[in-house]
Amino acid sequence: MDRTAVVKVGAAASASVCVVFGGVALAQYIVAKKKRAGKKTKIIEMMPQFEKSTVHIRDPERVEQIICGLIKGGASKLQIITDFDMTISKFAINDIIDDCKMVTDECRQKLMQLKNKYYPIEIDPHLTMEEKYPFMVEWYFKSHSLLVEQRLEKDKLPEVVRESDVALREGYEQFFDRLHQHNVPVFIFSAGLGDVLEEVIRQAGVYHSNIKVVSNFMDFDDNGVLRGFKGELIHVYNKHDGALRSTDYFKQLRDYSNIILLGDSMGDLTMADGVPNVENILKIGFLNDKVEDRLDKYMDSYDIVLVKDETLEVPNAILQKVL
Repeated sequence: MDRTAVVKVGAAASASVCVVFGGVALAQYIVAKKKRAGKKTKIIEMMPQFEKSTVHIRDPERVEQIICGLIKGGASKLQIITDFDMTISKFAINDIIDDCKMVTDECRQKLMQLKNKYYPIEIDPHLTMEEKYPFMVEWYFKSHSLLVEQRLEKDKLPEVVRESDVALREGYEQFFDRLHQHNVPVFIFSAGLGDVLEEVIRQAGVYHSNIKVVSNFMDFDDNGVLRGFKGELIHVYNKHDGALRSTDYFKQLRDYSNIILLGDSMGDLTMADGVPNVENILKIGFLNDKVEDRLDKYMDSYDIVLVKDETLEVPNAILQKVL
């Protein structure tokens, strides 16, 4: 049997498992053995990546059912909606510019002072998103204004990215290449600098035709010098508004009713708000900081929480079953 046939047989087998063990039968089939994160179910047990200590799941049975739904739908129904900073990447995109030689030491110091002031507010588990919102607007506005003062040059961005310590999560090539191979739409929704983000994935060799980026894009004058930013400001806690502004994009994908959403903040949970006719949505959250304070809340909000996990092993394992 050739490789293509084997893949097809494997996909059919996975789908069959979901059909056989759907509904009431699924509950009867759950393996009654205790694990660190709770009871594990059959499809999850087929993926050793779920045994990692970084994986936390509040409701394994729910995750099982969602993954079954994704498998049944296959590539023809799947779309990916993902954050970028600290989700696909191991870093914040803005750090590339903040640390580059195009920025003066004085500006770099001011940017760091802003981060030291506002980042603790962003991740404070005791503040609501509504309470954080004005602080995020203030932070982004001040940071963008500082960058405009630096008169950054567009044609130097590729060099800045090449010279940076940019790092994407391990497994990113497999992630993007598999999605491209199966024509799965990928919507990258970032509160970072869109021009830099695009250059990062371009140089990484994964800026494929199935990817759409919505982010804060720079506005350059005729000489290629930064003079401002285009469109509405996107920050970590107004992605709901941005998602609704992207409804035309999502309407074009109305048949793609199954979603895998990846993010690293509570604000990222709203990225799919503009999607009509959602059948199944699997929310995977990366928890990178203040784990003890925020883990319970993340587990209540995300179906799967990956704690200080610098890889895309779990999303890739799921995609291998679905596609």
